[in-house]
Amino acid sequence: MTLQMCEEAAMAAIALQATRRQPERPTMAASAAGLGPIDPDVISTAIPAFFIGRNGAGLWVAREAHGRIGGLFLFKSSAVDFANRQSGLARCALVFPAETFELDIENRGNPLIALAEGARRLLVRAATWLRT
Repeated sequence: MTLQMCEEAAMAAIALQATRRQPERPTMAASAAGLGPIDPDVISTAIPAFFIGRNGAGLWVAREAHGRIGGLFLFKSSAVDFANRQSGLARCALVFPAETFELDIENRGNPLIALAEGARRLLVRAATWLRT
């Protein structure tokens, strides 16, 4: 099985799971959830910081604390790798918020996510239609 086939299967599973998932708590936009720059008393401003968490659809979100770059991913490890690559040699601080949050900037992560999100929306609509 190729990596692409694995990713497609994972996207389909996430889309199917999203149709069955009951909202656990409200999903917030990154800015509304308080995912802004981190207090310099906690982490030095010289250290890049990324928020890593899940969005309402269950995808992994990686977003730089200042909102300069971010992306959507199927796997947590991919989101962490993205944050480390964007930080360069300095590495970065990773912050894992307890609440879900949405990527509020352009997706620079997995380009297939846009397709998966469209498929997920269609599945949700179809599941809703079938229930009625």
